[in-house]
Amino acid sequence: MKPQPSPLRKRRVHSWPVRICHWINLLAMIGMVMSGWGIYNADPIFAFTFPQNTTLGGWLGGNIAWHLAVMWLLAANALFYILWSFFSGHFRRDFLPFSPGSVWRDTVRALTFKLPHKLGQYNAVQKLMYSGVLVLGVLLLLSGLSIWKPVQFSGLVWLFGGFDIARYVHFFAMSGVMLFVIIHVLMVLLVPKTFVAMLTGGKKISTEESADE
Repeated sequence: MKPQPSPLRKRRVHSWPVRICHWINLLAMIGMVMSGWGIYNADPIFAFTFPQNTTLGGWLGGNIAWHLAVMWLLAANALFYILWSFFSGHFRRDFLPFSPGSVWRDTVRALTFKLPHKLGQYNAVQKLMYSGVLVLGVLLLLSGLSIWKPVQFSGLVWLFGGFDIARYVHFFAMSGVMLFVIIHVLMVLLVPKTFVAMLTGGKKISTEESADE
């Protein structure tokens, strides 16, 4: 008897909380970075400034207002994502485990274009990057509080080694997040189906394809 082909079914690669938080994060980070560049321009710590047309707010007061407004959106989104990921098992299931050996192996595979991509499964490099950007997010929060309210959060300022050091930490943590975003976008360009999955949650695949992918 000739076997029947496997029926198509909808497999959710990314659940709705992940997708919603992802796109809110995108908009919030654009607002945070552009308003942050405007704040930086008012008192730069390096010998360069950002073009005025890449900033948000128009002037220092506007930059700060936008930065604080978007900060609350980003904080609420991050809190929801962290709580959901913890209680749903998303962190444990998708971001762990990984080791230096597995990161090195997958890095070599990626550089030699031999790293297979499976929708819904993170390789060791991705796990390291996503875990790292969460750490950078914590650094941005703590250093940002130190810069925003140095008197009220004097203990945090002391932990960072002073107000000026907190500004450097904030700048480099932001730069690290931007590097993550650039790498993330490049990976999406290399594997366009990941963009579709983040929009729709998944695609119709057969049972046999699910085993391979």
